[in-house]
Amino acid sequence: MKKLILFFLVLSILSCQEAKEPLSAQHIIDKSIEASGGINYKEAQVSFKFRDKKYASTNTAGTVVMERISNMDSVVIRDVKEKNDFKRFINDSLIAVPDSLARRYMNSINSVHYFSRLPYGLNDGAVKKELLEEVTIKGTPYYKVKVTFDQQGGGDDFEDIYLYWFNQETFLPDFLAYEFHVDGGGVRFRRAYNERFVNGIRFVDYENYKGTPKAFDFFKIDSVFAASGLELLSKIELEHIGVNRPD
Repeated sequence: MKKLILFFLVLSILSCQEAKEPLSAQHIIDKSIEASGGINYKEAQVSFKFRDKKYASTNTAGTVVMERISNMDSVVIRDVKEKNDFKRFINDSLIAVPDSLARRYMNSINSVHYFSRLPYGLNDGAVKKELLEEVTIKGTPYYKVKVTFDQQGGGDDFEDIYLYWFNQETFLPDFLAYEFHVDGGGVRFRRAYNERFVNGIRFVDYENYKGTPKAFDFFKIDSVFAASGLELLSKIELEHIGVNRPD
C-alpha cells in the first residue's frame, strides 16, 4: 500500500513539473494555427472584398496564387501573383508592367492576403520566432511572440519586426504590431475584432493604430496601447468572405 501511495505521489510531482514546462514560440504558433483553421487552410479557395477591391487566393499542392480584381467603370483590372511572378490583365488582355511597378503591386497584394490569413503564414520557411515575456492587456493574459524574417525568402520588407499577442486560453492572436522602415518608417498596432469562422477558417477585422516612431520602446507598445497612448488610424474590414475547400 505504501509503495502504491509513493508511486502516485511521484507521478503527481512529475505531472506538475511537466505542466510548468515553458511553452516555445513554435508550440504557441502551432496551437494558434490549429485553433484558427489548421488543415482547412490547405488547398482552400478564399475570396473577400477589401476597400472596393476583390481578393482571391488558391492553394494547390503548396502553390499559392493570389489575385486582386478592381472594377473601374467598364474596365476590369486583374492582378495575379504566383511566387515571384506578376501578371496584369485589363479586360482579360495581358499587358506589360515595368519591374518596379510589378514589385510594388506584388507587395501590396501579398500584404492584404498575408494579414487576412494570419496566423497561418507564421510557419513559412523564412519566419524566425522568439517567445518574449508574458503580458496582461486589459485583464487578459497573453503570450508575446517576436517574429522576424530571413533575408532569403523574407521579401522586400524582411527587416520589419512583428509582435503577436496570443491569448493564453484560446491561443488566438488578439493583437499584433509591426515596425516598418519604408517611406520614413513607423509603427502600427492592430486589435482584432469581429471574429468569425467561414467554412472552418478564422477571419477577423482590425482596429489599426499608429504611434510616433522612436517616441517609445516598440517592444512596450502593448503598454502604450493599454494606456490609450496610440491613435486610431483606420479600420481594416473584410467583406463578402467566401471559402471553398475540396471534399
